[in-house]
Order: sequence, then C-alpha cells, then structure tokens
Amino acid sequence: MGSNRKVILYIAMSLDGFIATKNDEIDWLDNIDHGDNDYGYTQFTSEVDTYIVGKRTYDVVLKLTDGVFAQSEKFDCYVLTRSSREAENGVQFYSDDVKNLIEELKSKPGKNIYCDGGGQVVSLLLKDALIDEIIVSVIPILLGDGIRLFPGTEMEHQTLKIIASKQYENGLVQLKYSVS
Repeated sequence: MGSNRKVILYIAMSLDGFIATKNDEIDWLDNIDHGDNDYGYTQFTSEVDTYIVGKRTYDVVLKLTDGVFAQSEKFDCYVLTRSSREAENGVQFYSDDVKNLIEELKSKPGKNIYCDGGGQVVSLLLKDALIDEIIVSVIPILLGDGIRLFPGTEMEHQTLKIIASKQYENGLVQLKYSVS
C-alpha cells in the first residue's frame, strides 16, 4: 500500500509565465525586495524529504553556486536526465520513465516530494498527472520571453482547485492549488 506522499511543485515565475530568460538567467528574481520574508519556504521544506529537478535547472544552480548543490544536504535528490550517469555529491541521476520514479517514491514512507522544475520536467509530470499540488510565487515583473513554466505540451486537461492565495506588500502573490 502506498503512502500519502504528495508531489508538490514549488516555484517562482514572472507575471507572464516565465521561470528564466532565454539564456537560463534567473537574476531577475533578485529584483524583488524579500526583506526577512521567505514566503513559507522554511515551513514547506520542513514537510519534504525528496527533491526532483531537471538536468538543465540542476546545471544552472551549480553554475550560480560554484558547484555547490545545497539541496543534496537536506533532501534525497533526483535529477531527471536523458542520459545515464553515476550518482555524485548526494544526487541520483534518473533517466528512466519519471512515472516509475514517482510511483516508487510514493510507495515508500516519507515526507512530501518537492519538484523545482524546470519547464520540461513540469510538463512531463503534468502529462502523466503526477503533480498533486502547485505552489507558485508570481513575481511582479514582465520578462517578455524566456523559458515558460508551463510550455505547450500534449498533457490532458487538468483542473486546479485553489487552496490558498496570499499577497505580499512587495507585489509578490503566492498561489497554492491542488491538481485534480
């Protein structure tokens, strides 16, 4: 019997739906004054023990952090990739069918599963109805072009149900949905 683990997409996007520029830049996220606010991130991460991200996003994070992947110090990390690769620095590289990975993770006891993108991974997971909740922080900026959070895919129609929304003084709006 499976556990009650959920796959939760927790991510930020521009108002026009982009998670990065065409060149994988995310420095525009720094344009918003966060102050001491982490927008529920600490609470959210206390409820997860597994982290899933795409190879492209993984590479961007390594570039920005001089090769340090801090998520591997807190979570069981899986990087989805098209090619087989040995584990490194606490990160498992996964190149098989993502549906099998999610089913395997959900069959084991544990906390929730944190998905951090990118767009191709989100499309893959949504296509097979593998995301249970979406928490998206909408940043008040228009990028005009870049990498979409929800690129056009052949996914089935999926209805979202609002769980919560919160507006912050700096213009950030955080939306939480269940996916049905």
